[in-house]
Amino acid sequence: MLDIQYILNTFLFLFSGALVFFMAAGFSMLECGLVRATKAIEILKKNIGLYCISCLGFLFFGYGVMYGDFTGVSHAAAADFFFQVVFVATAASIISGTIAERASFWPFMFFVAVLSLFIYPLQGSWTWGGGFLSEMGFSDFAGSTIVHSVGGWAALAGAMLLGARKGRYSEDGTVNSWNFKPSNMTAATIGTFILWLGWFGFNGGSQLAMSTKVDIDAIANVFANTHIAAVGGSVVAMLLSCFVGSDKSVSLPMMLNGALAGLVAITAGPDYPSMELSVIIGAVGGLIMFFVTPLFDKVRIDDPVGALSVHLVPGIWGTLAVGIFNPEVSVLTQLVGIGTIGVFVFTTSFILWYVMKKTIGINSEDEAT
Repeated sequence: MLDIQYILNTFLFLFSGALVFFMAAGFSMLECGLVRATKAIEILKKNIGLYCISCLGFLFFGYGVMYGDFTGVSHAAAADFFFQVVFVATAASIISGTIAERASFWPFMFFVAVLSLFIYPLQGSWTWGGGFLSEMGFSDFAGSTIVHSVGGWAALAGAMLLGARKGRYSEDGTVNSWNFKPSNMTAATIGTFILWLGWFGFNGGSQLAMSTKVDIDAIANVFANTHIAAVGGSVVAMLLSCFVGSDKSVSLPMMLNGALAGLVAITAGPDYPSMELSVIIGAVGGLIMFFVTPLFDKVRIDDPVGALSVHLVPGIWGTLAVGIFNPEVSVLTQLVGIGTIGVFVFTTSFILWYVMKKTIGINSEDEAT
């Protein structure tokens, strides 16, 4: 019986990890589709580079910081590492989208190395590694804060110091969109569906076991809630873009980002709500994304793919929603966890970006300011 449990649990880790790994293709296609065609090769180089660098950093140092030496008996140790390392790469991919078109390759690779060696694993150890936030009762099932908002905070720091792409904003603050239109919405749409698919591994695998009927039922609930939250986020973004947006027409980029915002929002707690509540959580995520997106432009935070509006802010909402709707979790504890992780990640990231800017430079040559 123990062998069967071991095999099933290990399979869950490996299969789910493979789905999350495939999200790298989704991020690559989404970013390439939403940026200018002339920047596509640079985007692809950064995506494969960040994936490899983050895996090496987590292997040689980050995993030990976050979890120590794995000696469990419920699944294979290598499967545990594989499942966890693809989460690190996901956080790095979020940063890539926000700083697209203007970050220099090698400084970004250096930032990813520090992220995977120190920033991500240290904050992750506070909850998933059994640290003080876990002891307080902070709950983040699959990483609305620990993965998505972490990537968002690090990206925000980088975007602030990189500045906007040349010509993106007029002197009066007007957004110049004519020369910054998405280059390939087909690629962006396929990329979004790939991310949607990968999210079933992201959230479903975080059940961490599938050897009992209780585990299987829980995974089924997580899959259904994850899926329907994405639907809720996309439908809300579709309706808002049609009836509230400046063009009064359905916006495909908003529909795509609405689905992703719904997925981010449900990630903190896909295990406890009903499907009806999951629709609401995802819909609010899409609502937040829609109204936050233009606010970043108002303060001249240039985010070519909308990653901050999709990952950072809906991640905060999704983590708070656990405290609001789950009676076993405190809203105050969720706020403490969100604030602690946010301050740590933003501060350390800002310092690192700033030091690199003053020493080796962080802007690509054609976007240097």
